[in-house]
Amino acid sequence: MSFGRTDTSTVGRWWWTVDRWSIAALFGLIGIGILLTLAASPAVAERIGADSFHFVRRQFAFLVPALVVMLSVSLLSPRQVRRLAVLGLLCALTMMLAVLFLGAEVKGATRWLNIAGLSIQPSEFAKPTFAVVAAWMFAEARLSPGFPGKAIATGLYGVTAILLLAEPDVGQTLIISSIWGAEFFLAGLPMLLVGGLAVLGVCGGVGAYLVFPHVQSRVARFLDPQSGDAYQVSTALSAFRHGGIFGTGPGEGHLKLVLPDAHTDFILAVAGEEFGVLLCLAVLALFAFIVLRGFSRLMREDNLFVVLAASGLLVQFGLQAMVNMASTLRLMPTKGMTLPFISYGGSSMLALALGMGMALALTRKRYGGEGVER
Repeated sequence: MSFGRTDTSTVGRWWWTVDRWSIAALFGLIGIGILLTLAASPAVAERIGADSFHFVRRQFAFLVPALVVMLSVSLLSPRQVRRLAVLGLLCALTMMLAVLFLGAEVKGATRWLNIAGLSIQPSEFAKPTFAVVAAWMFAEARLSPGFPGKAIATGLYGVTAILLLAEPDVGQTLIISSIWGAEFFLAGLPMLLVGGLAVLGVCGGVGAYLVFPHVQSRVARFLDPQSGDAYQVSTALSAFRHGGIFGTGPGEGHLKLVLPDAHTDFILAVAGEEFGVLLCLAVLALFAFIVLRGFSRLMREDNLFVVLAASGLLVQFGLQAMVNMASTLRLMPTKGMTLPFISYGGSSMLALALGMGMALALTRKRYGGEGVER
C-alpha cells in the first residue's frame, strides 16, 4: 500500500497519520492467533464430537469482521470515537441487564446473550466503550469547573461493576476497576485519595473472596494446588516443561488432547509445548510493544481526553493479556479471560478490534486540533 504525502483522501490522510508499527504488531498477534487456533482447536472440537475445523471456521468467520471494525474505527476522529463509545456503552449496558434475565447459565455464571443464533458476551464491549466515555467525563471535569464529570464517571463505573458482579464476573470487574482507577489518577487525583482507593481495592478483593465461592476456590487452589482441582493449570505447566526452548514442533503437542480450554484460556500452553519458550517470548514482546508504543505516542499529546481515553484502552489491553498469561503460568489465581487476538472467541475478538481501533484513531497524528473540538 502506498500513498503520496499530498493525497488528501480519507485513506491517504489515515495512512500518513496512523501508527503503522502498532498495526504491524497487531497483525503479528493475529497471525500467531491463527497459527495457534489451527494447532489447538481441532483436538478440542473432536473431544466434543464436532468436526476438526469447527472452531477454526467460527474463528475465521469473526476474524474478517474484526479486521474491518478495527481498521474502520481507526479512521475516525476523536470526536467520532467519543460518539461511537457513548452509543456502544449504552448498548452494552442494556444487553448486560438483559443477560441477567434472558441469558443462559454456563458453569455457574450468566454472561451470554443469544441474538439471531449468535452468542454474544456484552461485557466484552463494555470495557473499551467505558474507557472512552469515562475519559470524556474526567476530561470535561478538568476543562469545565463545576461540571460533575468525576461523579458521572464514577456512577458509570458503579453501574457497570454491579452488572458484572451480578453475572458474576469478578475478573472483568477487575479490568473495569483498573481502567477507572488509571484514568482517575491521570486526570489528577490527590495522593490522599490514591491511598484511599488502594485501600478500597484491597477491601474489594477481600469482599469478593468472602462473597463468591468460586473466588475462594480459585484462591485456595492457587495457594495450595492439592486443596482442589488444579488439573488445567498443572497440565499447562507440564506443556511448558515438555516444549522447552524450541518446542516439539507444529502439531506434535500431546497435552492439548487432554486440556479442556486449550483453544481459549490456556492457548499459551499450546504455544509453549509446540513452539517453545521462543514463541511465548515473542507474544509477550508484541503485547509490550503495542502498549509501550501507544504510551510513547501519547507523550506528545496535549489533549486531555485523548490522553485519558487512549491510556484506558491500553491499560485494558495490556492488563487482559497479563491476566491470561499469569493465570496460565500459575502466577495468580486462574481467571477465564482470553488472550487478546489469540484465544478463540468471537465476542472477545470483535470487542478487542473495536478497542484497538479506537486506540489507533486516538494516537494518530493530528494537525491543528483536527477532530478534537469540544
